Amino acid sequence: TYRRAYDTLAEGFGPGFNAPLTIALDAGDGNTITIDELTAVHNAVRTVPTIAFVTEPILNRAGDTAVLTAFPTTSPSSPQTEDLVRNLRTEILPTATASSGLDTYVTGNTPAFIDISDKLSDRLPIFIAAVVGLSFLLLMVVFRSIVVPAKAAIMNLLSIGAAYGVVVAVFQWGWGNEIIGVDTTVPISPFLPMMMFAILFGLSMDYEVFLLSRIREEHLRSGDNHHSVVVGVAATARVITSAALIMISVFAAFMLSPDIEVKMFAVGLTVAVLVDATIVRMILVPSTMAIMGNANWWLPSKLEAILPPVSYTHLPSPRDST
Repeated sequence: TYRRAYDTLAEGFGPGFNAPLTIALDAGDGNTITIDELTAVHNAVRTVPTIAFVTEPILNRAGDTAVLTAFPTTSPSSPQTEDLVRNLRTEILPTATASSGLDTYVTGNTPAFIDISDKLSDRLPIFIAAVVGLSFLLLMVVFRSIVVPAKAAIMNLLSIGAAYGVVVAVFQWGWGNEIIGVDTTVPISPFLPMMMFAILFGLSMDYEVFLLSRIREEHLRSGDNHHSVVVGVAATARVITSAALIMISVFAAFMLSPDIEVKMFAVGLTVAVLVDATIVRMILVPSTMAIMGNANWWLPSKLEAILPPVSYTHLPSPRDST
């Protein structure tokens, strides 16, 4: 019902009818807004090419606050609508109120989503750097290596990057979106990349630590890097694959949800776990560790001296049973 009403309004009144922009004017304490000031703002907004219609301003009883609603010519998710909101805030309204000194605000659902998206986009690099950096430090302490934590971070970012790419291809480019019940292309929700990164990095690191722990244990016992990689992969492959199949099945089931954002999460998580448990964890990680040899476990002596000691429990080696 919600979607049908949305489409009906967009068809009858234009795509911007679903993206109303509420413009608030504030004269400040002890001041009032004059008719000329309201007219200046109304005319300035009305003459913007990407504005389809502007309502008449409404004053409160005190006369110090006014509100008017502007309807853009473009849809809520259009880049032109985003440019319009920024243009109103930085150029159109400040110019129209330069002589009056009124405070102007552009709000509503569409500007709010734009602000949230901008804020999350600005914070996402910091968030990713903090998570990757902390994971690197913890893995360095546990595995007494610089190469292993760096490789783990890179491998985890590969699977997450693949998930981002597939989500964009399906929902923004429309590649196979009909298969999961999406009729048209839609923008990616602004909070999706951050939430997906937090969840997927945790899942990927879980697999990574499980595999590397077994490899590290065998390397401490035998000192043979190639043998340690073979034993570690053989001992953990079935567990990792089985756990991945369970999670893939659960995440894929959410594609049946009618909610678009749930579908986005479902596609991203499914792809990431599939790539991580197969290409990354069973191919890239073992092959790079086998190629790098004993360099995997390199740690500068000065750094070794300042790192806190961490006890390591050794699992029995298959050779011990014989």
